[in-house]
Amino acid sequence: MNDDTFENLEVWKEAIELAVRVYHLFQMCKDFEFRGQIQSAAMSISNNIAEGYERSSNAEFIRFLDIARGSCGEVRSQTYVAPRIGHLREVDARALRVDAKRLSKRIAYLIEVRRRDFS
Repeated sequence: MNDDTFENLEVWKEAIELAVRVYHLFQMCKDFEFRGQIQSAAMSISNNIAEGYERSSNAEFIRFLDIARGSCGEVRSQTYVAPRIGHLREVDARALRVDAKRLSKRIAYLIEVRRRDFS
């Protein structure tokens, strides 16, 4: 694998792990709308990181990183609802929130680095 690929970004790897955990935690959920929404938001994080990386400019990469960060917030928001409506244990919801918040901070840091290094 070439060294200059999105697959080498730690934030992309973490986003993949978060998406996998979300898929596993909600795979038996019969509320298809809720399940689809949180799974889609979780998948959106890594997909936007990858898409932005493959774009032709640093500004576009930053824009897609910002979208990915927004998807982290969407996942976190849904983890407050999920246990209250019986779709997830509170302990699992808290763990997802911690992971999504950490990933969001790491993406924000990457955005700042890219702005600083390419300005």
